[in-house]
Amino acid sequence: MSTVDIIMPSKRYKQKATIFMVSAIVILVACIYLNFNPIMIFTEFHYVRDLLGEMFMPNYQILYENTSTGISILQTLSMAFLGTLYGGLIAFVLAFLAASNTMPYKAVRIITQVFVSMLRVIPALVVVLVFVIAVGPGSFSGVLTLVIVTIGSFAKLFTEIIENVESGPGEAIFSVGASRLQVIRYSIIPQIMPSFIANLLYAFDVNMRAAIGLGIFGGGGIGFQLQMAKSVLHYKDVTALITIIIILVILVEKLSDYLRKRILGEGKLG
Repeated sequence: MSTVDIIMPSKRYKQKATIFMVSAIVILVACIYLNFNPIMIFTEFHYVRDLLGEMFMPNYQILYENTSTGISILQTLSMAFLGTLYGGLIAFVLAFLAASNTMPYKAVRIITQVFVSMLRVIPALVVVLVFVIAVGPGSFSGVLTLVIVTIGSFAKLFTEIIENVESGPGEAIFSVGASRLQVIRYSIIPQIMPSFIANLLYAFDVNMRAAIGLGIFGGGGIGFQLQMAKSVLHYKDVTALITIIIILVILVEKLSDYLRKRILGEGKLG
């Protein structure tokens, strides 16, 4: 090995150095374009300190002095539940229309798959703004948004679950004269139901978080009340509502995890 080979950097080193330099330049240009100065986090920190002083102590009296708080919590839970229920059922039906082992007509499968893909790429914020304009602000527009979001998120997942079921039982039933609907009823649905219910519980967990965010943009529920408290500068109420939201999300998550484990465990045992 010559001295030149030892001193000269390797090709891989040059590639890594080039990637690092390009990344550094892109980050620098983005910071300059957005006028983002990380040093201001420290030089302007007194504003954060003043805000925290206005937010504490939280005004938990809104739980029993303001009846709208409890109503908002129930609205948020109802939005998440109904959005998950209706969206999940529609996604369940669309999945059978899009799966290759349940829908023999290729045109129907393609149309359904394209429709589901279109729903998947539309941001939830755009959907809720459309429904707020169409039906007005409130929990109804929030439920409609969650239905669309749930269909887009889970129809493709349910399709993959249906297409990956064990084909042996279905073929055995079909060979003795069963119709396609009977194969679906007695072979495919029993195999996918535990996974379907478990994924719906996961969807409820996700939709619970989404319902809070949608409320800020007019979707109703506790998110809307949080936005109203912020707009009138009632920061102690904001802190209390944030605490309530955190506790609510944790409880829903733990309940969803518990039920999913029970259902999947029973499905495996069955």
